[in-house]
Amino acid sequence: MSGKKKPKLTKAEKAKLKQQEEERRLREEEEARIQAEREEQERLERQRKQEILDGLEAKDLERRDGELEELRSVLEKNHSAVIQYKNDVAEKSKWDKYMQCSDIPDPAVQQDINTFISLWRDDPNCNVTSVLQQCSVALQLIEELEELLRNADSLKELLRYQESLIHLQEMVYTKIVNMTAEILKGASANIDTETGNMQAVIKDENLTMCLWANLMRNHRFKCLDFEEAGMGFELTKQLAASNITVRILHTRYDHLSTLSRMTHMKMSLPSIKSPTTVEEVPPEQGEAKENQEEILEEDTDAQQQQETVEDEETPAQESEGTKNSESYVSRSSNPHPEDGDSQIQTQVETLADDPTPPPLEETIEDASVDLHVVDLIQYTPLGGVFYYELFQLPPQAVLVKGWEIQMHSDTGLQVFEYTIEKSSPTEEDDASSTLVGLSVTLPDTVVFLEAPQVARWAAAEKHWRTDGISEFSYNEEEAKISFKMESFYPFVLMQQTYANFPFQSWELRPLGQDTALFSINGALMDLSITIKGNQCMLQSEREVGLANLFDQWMSGPDLQQAMLKAGINVFVNEHTDKFVNSCGKDPLTEHTAYEQMSLFASVCAFSWSKWNAQCGAEHVIMKVCEHQGPDPAPDDSWSLYLLGAKRFQKLEITESSEDFSTDHHPDSEFHSTFMHMLQDNVSAEGISRSKESSFLFVDAVQSLLCATRPLMFC
Repeated sequence: MSGKKKPKLTKAEKAKLKQQEEERRLREEEEARIQAEREEQERLERQRKQEILDGLEAKDLERRDGELEELRSVLEKNHSAVIQYKNDVAEKSKWDKYMQCSDIPDPAVQQDINTFISLWRDDPNCNVTSVLQQCSVALQLIEELEELLRNADSLKELLRYQESLIHLQEMVYTKIVNMTAEILKGASANIDTETGNMQAVIKDENLTMCLWANLMRNHRFKCLDFEEAGMGFELTKQLAASNITVRILHTRYDHLSTLSRMTHMKMSLPSIKSPTTVEEVPPEQGEAKENQEEILEEDTDAQQQQETVEDEETPAQESEGTKNSESYVSRSSNPHPEDGDSQIQTQVETLADDPTPPPLEETIEDASVDLHVVDLIQYTPLGGVFYYELFQLPPQAVLVKGWEIQMHSDTGLQVFEYTIEKSSPTEEDDASSTLVGLSVTLPDTVVFLEAPQVARWAAAEKHWRTDGISEFSYNEEEAKISFKMESFYPFVLMQQTYANFPFQSWELRPLGQDTALFSINGALMDLSITIKGNQCMLQSEREVGLANLFDQWMSGPDLQQAMLKAGINVFVNEHTDKFVNSCGKDPLTEHTAYEQMSLFASVCAFSWSKWNAQCGAEHVIMKVCEHQGPDPAPDDSWSLYLLGAKRFQKLEITESSEDFSTDHHPDSEFHSTFMHMLQDNVSAEGISRSKESSFLFVDAVQSLLCATRPLMFC
């Protein structure tokens, strides 16, 4: 079977087909030519850009030494002026204190503080007014000792301050216990006519004490609210019929958390203090007493001071009637921290030599196995400590034939041992009936960004725990909590330390010469800090009260401490990146940025950029524009800048660009410092204003930026 023959093409069809093939060949040749021209143009463009880059790099390299020297000179001049100013202020403060001829001792002088403790210990006065005044003085000394402890430069100083701190804390609690015992001796003479029991509230700026003496022993009694104090309690039937007194002591200070840190944390003195480290790092108490004495033998004077303190000490466990007082004191010793001194990083060259700054070492003993133990790094107690305590009611005076007779006891105030009696432990109602209840109005001196958590004190282990607490409820409108516990414990209210991290955005905007506004949009709360000279003022649109904190001018360190105590934390430490997602920036590159941003804080506005998270750990990116005044900078005025270890450049992309690129702006040059990069892009008037910036303002801005690290945690 033969195949079908193909039809022959006509001449016209052959000509057309040949023409199509010719056209296709021409198109391919044209496309190849265009592609070759495009590639040649791209090559020439790359070559041109490379030549430009080579020229810029050569120019940058040529002036690098000069720029670094000029920056070093500016930074060292400011740093020297700040150090001199702080030294002058410290000397003036010492002189003013000396000229006051005050009876309050200098906590840095061991002999003075020992004399104060000894005289106060031997003072039998239990008058309420007198004791509260003496406690106020002691608390002031404790605050000064805590500051000295944070800044201790040697082991000898650290041990001395710690001993004085512990003794003062013991004495404060002991004196309050003795004052309470004296009040309760006269409970029968101060009976409430409605209930037949004694109830009293004692209050000053440091504490609020609610006392209730069960004189009637009515088993029908259930609860009592101290409305003027914002606290209340609930008892079991067993306790309602017992010879007891209930004390709820709210101290606005927190000595127990300090004790816990001393017991479970280790400290080593760093050779260089990190510019971003602001948190207190208390010493450990885990080593034996003989280790401390062995260390102190190296210094005769330090040993004599130690022996003097030990001879004069009055531990809380020896105070009248105080039981289980190891929950309030510590008698342990310290480790062997390394001696060192403080330096300020001011030179850009070190970025290439040392990529990571020496950290402030702090480790915690492995207590995390027990999930109920509170990590005082992850959580922060706020508003002080609430001591919920149960004591035996002291013997009351009786009248016999016109004579008032009262039994005298040397044992003082005795703790009432509360034992849980469960007749039917399998029944939930019976189990609940053995719990003691508490209700507390949240302190108005702190801000809880989220529902507070409650932790009770474990005296034997010296830490806070979250177990043993049940039926917790939180009324946000009334700012009130209530819960029940298995027994009577001191307790605290806590929130997560880094609840307001990471930041959503930030901006540093100049308001005038030596005046700027630093705004942070946190995870839960937005705030702004106005910086004027070396003074700062906190502001927020959120209604939180705290009239003593908001809209008040104070120094940067004072504002930082006040914000931390109030629960408003936007400050970082060496632990923050363990709990907060960050951009993972090189610390020295970041610090260099803050150092030079502060020089232009009177001239330029700086703000966050979404590209900062995409440029790698070795670079940071921020928005910058020349600006001044209370109004926000226009959106089209911002430019992006890339900061690295050795090169600073203006970028071609904008915040609204679709793709990230490190291409430099065509109208800009490379510089070896951020300061010179900014000088290229601001007006002559702006450069003049930057050179007129006060060293105190520059230091305040830099300290605030280093303390918050917005380039890392936004």
